[in-house]
Amino acid sequence: MKSAVLGMFAESAMHLGTESTGGLIDLPVAREAATGYPLVPSSSLKGSLRDKARNAFNKTEVEALFGEQDKAGGIAVTDARLLLLPVRSLTSHYVWVTCPYMLERLQRDMKLVGKQVNLKIESPKDGQVFAASTGKLLLEELTLETDERTELIQNSARVIAPLIGHESVRNRLEGQLVIVSNNRMAYFATYCLTVRARNQLNETTKISENLWYEETLPPDSLFYFSLIQRPDRQGSVEQAVKLFDGDPYLQVGGNETMGQGWCAISLYEEGE
Repeated sequence: MKSAVLGMFAESAMHLGTESTGGLIDLPVAREAATGYPLVPSSSLKGSLRDKARNAFNKTEVEALFGEQDKAGGIAVTDARLLLLPVRSLTSHYVWVTCPYMLERLQRDMKLVGKQVNLKIESPKDGQVFAASTGKLLLEELTLETDERTELIQNSARVIAPLIGHESVRNRLEGQLVIVSNNRMAYFATYCLTVRARNQLNETTKISENLWYEETLPPDSLFYFSLIQRPDRQGSVEQAVKLFDGDPYLQVGGNETMGQGWCAISLYEEGE
């Protein structure tokens, strides 16, 4: 196995922080510079994988996989890219939102590591969504017209499903998946994440000493990332994937003691 693609399904809220931008949110999530989409930086992801490996492998095996201070490891770890964002709906249960650009990028990322997926990609208008149903859809404060594209949604759900480890979630993917325009996706990814107010109190007086606002990704967000074998190195992708045999969970990002950052990892199997 020279490469692998793994899905990363958020079981709890996730905070992959970056430096403050000087805006209203003191601790925003990390985002791609061009698209503004949230991402899990490869450096954070690699650190989490290394921590998990320390509990499963010996020191030599860990260093062969992830490197040591003056030597690179045997595998490359990419950024984890957003594929599905759960968005509140006022007319139904929440929906998973994706867009043509995200689907196109998934197809390209699969091709990069030698995997072929048959994705049909079409672009709705800004005021439309593609779904497996008809009628108006209220997402946050936006009212969008649904264009029923059952076959298109089935095709996308079939490709995405192997990235989700839970059968129960895969079974409802088709009914909750909608495809919005790239412009609408940019809006949802920018303005529809959770922002929490947090407060540090003085232990004696209970007076606020520090109030800040922190952005998090909602549970049920879906990311994916790749592991790529580096030539002439000892550590193998196959060994790294074994980290999740019997224990598919990985903690990524900050606020671990608050239960944040837990994800279910699923290997994208060939032929699925």
